[in-house]
Amino acid sequence: MRVTSNVSALDMSPLDLSDRHLDLDERFDEGIVDESVWWPFYLPHWSSRERAAARSTAGPEGLELRIDVDTPPWAPDVDGDVRVSHLQTGQWSGPVGSEVGQHRFREGLVVREAQPERRLWLPRFGVMEVRMAAIRHPDAMVALWPIGFEEQPDDCGEICIAEIFGADIDDDGGWVGVGVKAHSDPRLSTDFEKIRVDGDLTDFHEYAVEWTPERLRFFVDHRWVKTVAQTIDYPVQLMLDVFELPRADGSRDVAALPHRFRVQRVRCYAP
Repeated sequence: MRVTSNVSALDMSPLDLSDRHLDLDERFDEGIVDESVWWPFYLPHWSSRERAAARSTAGPEGLELRIDVDTPPWAPDVDGDVRVSHLQTGQWSGPVGSEVGQHRFREGLVVREAQPERRLWLPRFGVMEVRMAAIRHPDAMVALWPIGFEEQPDDCGEICIAEIFGADIDDDGGWVGVGVKAHSDPRLSTDFEKIRVDGDLTDFHEYAVEWTPERLRFFVDHRWVKTVAQTIDYPVQLMLDVFELPRADGSRDVAALPHRFRVQRVRCYAP
């Protein structure tokens, strides 16, 4: 596999996990999604647990997150016809009617359904890695993008380990989004780009970040692809998801459904 990037960095060495302590090794192979680690709802405070609930199966081959024909838009009044199936490792919100909640992705959001606090898996520094397969369809996007748990309002930055749009996949490879998104954290500047990766992205690949107090280094199949010379200095929750994105004309490719996002494992290593 060949990886190209327009970023130069002093340390382009491959990811070395040989001396790392494995804190989380989630293979989803026991036939259930462990709710002591994963909360199976996408930002339900801006919508509801009913509308934001994941469609998933788990077993010996790993996890499958799914968009079905009858999957509803998760929050139609604030996010249109976007459909999502998702797991996250933390959750909290303010009371109904307040503007207090995680991942304020647009202006004017108010809490529709209050959520209790869940501190399930909130790493701070170390290595986070996923082995997953993308979906080659123009309406689909898959991602692992940890976000700040937001104990303080400014602690809302995002570490995008991999974000792959089906429209960005071709016969020879595709483009993988990696980097940092500041959102509303004034201490960060967005440093995000799409990296060209050769090979079949609908097959399994490993996407990882090495997160230190000084920088973040991103990898595909343990090969370095990007360095961000800034850091996020607060706990994050993992956000693992598949989206069906709406078309301008409002139609859906029902014949292509379900979209199946396959994940073999998620690992976190201690700093």
